[in-house]
Amino acid sequence: MFVSPPGYQPIYSPVKHTYLGPIYGGLREGMSIYIQGTIPKHITRFFINLICGEYESSDIALHFNPRFDGWDKVVFNTCQNGSWGLEEKIHRMPFRKGEHFEMVIIVNFQGYQIKVNGIDFHTFQHRIPMEQVRGLQIADISHFVFKPVPYSNIIPGGMFPKRTIIIRGMVPYGAHKCVILRLLAKSLVQEGIVVRNSMIGGNWGQEEREMTFKSFPLSLRCQSVVETRGLRCL
Repeated sequence: MFVSPPGYQPIYSPVKHTYLGPIYGGLREGMSIYIQGTIPKHITRFFINLICGEYESSDIALHFNPRFDGWDKVVFNTCQNGSWGLEEKIHRMPFRKGEHFEMVIIVNFQGYQIKVNGIDFHTFQHRIPMEQVRGLQIADISHFVFKPVPYSNIIPGGMFPKRTIIIRGMVPYGAHKCVILRLLAKSLVQEGIVVRNSMIGGNWGQEEREMTFKSFPLSLRCQSVVETRGLRCL
């Protein structure tokens, strides 16, 4: 039977395919994060993030992203203010599909030392101070949900400040409009712009067209209190 030492806070059997939780007290030199599990046979990618907040949109101090894509590799990176840094690619794969693994992230002065099944894999040097890390995020990217359009659904709990919705997808060839949202309106692909608007009582407001449409994923973050309760994509 496993008995955790004082101050050790294990998480057993988190929600399948995704996990987002706090690191109480943050990180400091000499700490280690221990992760064990089994790699699904159907997986294409997964990631482990050390994040600087409590939300998916928080800065990422460590992005650990194994990719099983025929040129198996592990990508390391950081993300600050929504912008990704320079990738570090290690063209070795320490995991095997269908097999159990044990991984340790050791926090030291130099960076994050990664060990898989007891073997040193790579040390990712600090780009963001370790003291800013407040949470851990793990997700199986192959299990992100893709819905056919048109799509409409409620937003459980509604929108509130700092809540973020991330939309991933592909714009079909020849499309004129790719997205219509309850709170954002539509993206005009051929014109390469995003039209932002709102509708109250069946009447559209004044359009905003300052943004330039590039590609997915699209991140929507609430900055103030709103009454939005649903999402619609067309």
